[in-house]
Amino acid sequence: MPMTDELRDELIQTDDEFRRLHEEHLACKERLHEINQKSLLSQDDEIEEKKIKLHKLALKDRMEQILRAYRESHVSA
Repeated sequence: MPMTDELRDELIQTDDEFRRLHEEHLACKERLHEINQKSLLSQDDEIEEKKIKLHKLALKDRMEQILRAYRESHVSA
């Protein structure tokens, strides 16, 4: 189940870990954008791009875990 904007915004305001993950995810997104603006990527750029994509995915997965746990705790309450 994807995150809803309202719930995401609430967690950004109230959950320190979620906020940190979200900010780091945005920083990764920005860095990927910078890399992709280059007309020709070096081997180092390609390696960095792959590492960032994997890290960004891990951040998103952790944010989804937090979101699921939040939903479950509020549904069963």
